[in-house]
Amino acid sequence: MLLELHDIEVRYQKIAALKGVSMAVPAGGIVTIIGANGAGKTTTLRAISGLEPLTRGEIRFDGARIDGLAPEEIVRHGIAHVPEGRRVFPDLTVEENLRTGAFLRTDRTAVEQSLVEVFGHFPRLAERRRQWARSMSGGEQQMLAIGRALMSAPRVLLLDEPSMGLSPVMVQEIAQIVTVISGRGIPVVLVEQNAEMALLLAQYAYVLETGNVTLEGPAADLHENEHVRRAYLGG
Repeated sequence: MLLELHDIEVRYQKIAALKGVSMAVPAGGIVTIIGANGAGKTTTLRAISGLEPLTRGEIRFDGARIDGLAPEEIVRHGIAHVPEGRRVFPDLTVEENLRTGAFLRTDRTAVEQSLVEVFGHFPRLAERRRQWARSMSGGEQQMLAIGRALMSAPRVLLLDEPSMGLSPVMVQEIAQIVTVISGRGIPVVLVEQNAEMALLLAQYAYVLETGNVTLEGPAADLHENEHVRRAYLGG
């Protein structure tokens, strides 16, 4: 497995947000984490990215332990994180936002090639490369946030609620983009409130409930699981 979480715990003061969570992400495909608000999904991604310290357990990437590393070192290892809410730089242009994603890379030729590839993924960003990020729609900003993460040349992409607040048409477009990224060899860890979409996109799934993994298995199996259908798929 490329990325492994072993019995990790994260606490906010006296409250345990994650209570011994173990997960594994292979070197290809899409793994999704579903669950209700407050279940610990975002905390899991933040722990992987070094934004939340562990109080127990360990995280390994390509066999090496990464928990305890600074977030920029984790990016340098090859883990890119697109946070919930997009968080683009509103007063930078599209191209300037994208280039911030490559701030740790030193090979300028490779960076320019990545920019070409991102514009290939997202033709709309290419059309708007000189436009201020603040003037873009929510869906376009989500594309920009994903493109910025891809500029780091990641080996794993963490996506937190990429469909949140988007129109149904844009949700489908983002789903298509996630599939294309995975198909080009970048494993994706997808946190999604839209469990239907997540389970249809992913190959493997985890269900988080109050900081615990309560179910895991092939996404197609969980899609047909009675508890999952009642709790997350509207029956």
